[in-house]
Amino acid sequence: MAVLNDARWTAFTPKLITVLGEGYTFDRFKRDAIAGLTVAIVALPLAMALGIGSGASPDKGLITAVVAGFLISALGGSRAQVGGPTGAFVVVVFNVIAQHGYDGLLLATLVAGFILIVAGYAKLGALVKFIPHPVVTGFTAGIAVIIASGEVKDFLGLSIDKVPADFLPKWQAYFGALGSIHATTLAIGVGSLLLIIGLRKVAPRVPGFLVAIVVASLAVALLHLPVETIGSRFPHIPAGLPAPALPSISLAKFQAILPSAFTIAFLAGIEALLSAVVADGMIGSRHRSNQELVGQGVANIASALFGGLPATGAIARTATNIRAGALTPIAGMLHALFLLLFILFATSLMAFVPMAALAAILFMVSWGMSEHQRFIGLLRMPNGDRAVLLLTFGLTVLVDLTMAIAVGVTLASLLFMMRMSETVQIDAGGAPEGDEGEDIHQRDALPAGVEVFRIDGPVFFGIANELLDTLRRMGQTPKVIILRMRRVPLLDASGTTTIAEIVHRSGAAGAQIILSGVQPQPLAMLDRVRLGRDGAGVIHAESFPEALRIAASIVNATNAAPTALN
Repeated sequence: MAVLNDARWTAFTPKLITVLGEGYTFDRFKRDAIAGLTVAIVALPLAMALGIGSGASPDKGLITAVVAGFLISALGGSRAQVGGPTGAFVVVVFNVIAQHGYDGLLLATLVAGFILIVAGYAKLGALVKFIPHPVVTGFTAGIAVIIASGEVKDFLGLSIDKVPADFLPKWQAYFGALGSIHATTLAIGVGSLLLIIGLRKVAPRVPGFLVAIVVASLAVALLHLPVETIGSRFPHIPAGLPAPALPSISLAKFQAILPSAFTIAFLAGIEALLSAVVADGMIGSRHRSNQELVGQGVANIASALFGGLPATGAIARTATNIRAGALTPIAGMLHALFLLLFILFATSLMAFVPMAALAAILFMVSWGMSEHQRFIGLLRMPNGDRAVLLLTFGLTVLVDLTMAIAVGVTLASLLFMMRMSETVQIDAGGAPEGDEGEDIHQRDALPAGVEVFRIDGPVFFGIANELLDTLRRMGQTPKVIILRMRRVPLLDASGTTTIAEIVHRSGAAGAQIILSGVQPQPLAMLDRVRLGRDGAGVIHAESFPEALRIAASIVNATNAAPTALN
């Protein structure tokens, strides 16, 4: 019992075990089953569309939704998470298949799974909150634009042998082929799109994706419309689940796909944890972020073994699951089992689905991913945030997703550090009224030969040089320098080195450094360079009044003349 209550054990316990331990009744199962069926109806056309949009086939999307979807719910750290293929992976998967083939994608997904497991047990789940919103919004909006761009050919029925992979050449090809628009295909696409939009407005509970697919497929089959369908593009779709097998592995291939594996793992972790946070807000629960990463890792490994695509938690399907009444992870597991029944007994029906209808679905997925309202809201933010947003968006669309994330996070981090450095103040003289419960200490009231500097804020590498420059501007070195550090919550390596340099230079010029009110973290850092309470060359005082008394005694005990500080 003590083991079960141990926080470390609980942090890596799947939510499924927790909810089963609470007691699982038939009423709960009934609500979970209804929710699972509802999500399966939504996920069915979506999984097919994402499979095709990723450059694979519709059955790959369904396999992913079944295998990975079951394990994400069974082993994850959220009560309501639903997983499977998502729009965020479309661009990455398409590029990996183009560069390394489908075997390369399977290997990258397998490696990404292990990366996620390691990240989970390394307790990196909490790091998602440090990814800035402009970066997340920028690359998701960029992905949305790329996904929508990839569906233009199927939506319009354009006659293009091979659509270029890059964004600008792709649109050049589209404009060059506008004369080949297929009217019937366009009508199917527009009709499907309008039907989905209309149902969302008048009957939001109706699964618009599935209704659009069924209506478009019936129209094509009954009217014998000459449009491209899943059956004409993928004539040999296998039924059922394939036997699990390891992808071909070699050192050269492993090295080639490793960057893609890290990208897949990053996207899977980010989207899964964001989805879990959304679920927490809807049901008032709290997910286990590290176990969520572990569950995602196992699910991606299994998906690769069964020939599926990368998977993660899907925000829209998770929200649908909760609105349909899901209470436990069993709802997500049942959603996967319902999809498995379709794979086993109704795969042949996919052949009638027109590609234009699937393109319409992916247009709607792209619109949902774009988060246009948040994007517009961030454009009203200060110039730095706006620059991060637009740069991440532009790099995602025009260059590379991995590059966009790296540059976006780096720029956002530099922007944050610059803003933090602007908040740090280094003031000469005593404290303002009421500071630390002391009286006002003006500079002219200080003992002769004593200089005081108060530092407000963290002393890190962005501010360390400014501290040194402030002391250099003193001109003549006093006999005692008091550094008031009660308001310094953090000292990094650069700040510690700067303090050590100040002590060294002041000592060489005949001045004594007194550190006043040092907090625990800065004190621990100073201990590392032998400037702690037992260190040589520096005196520690618990408070500013004590530092003043020590300084006065030093001044009275020495008659040394001040010398210039180098």
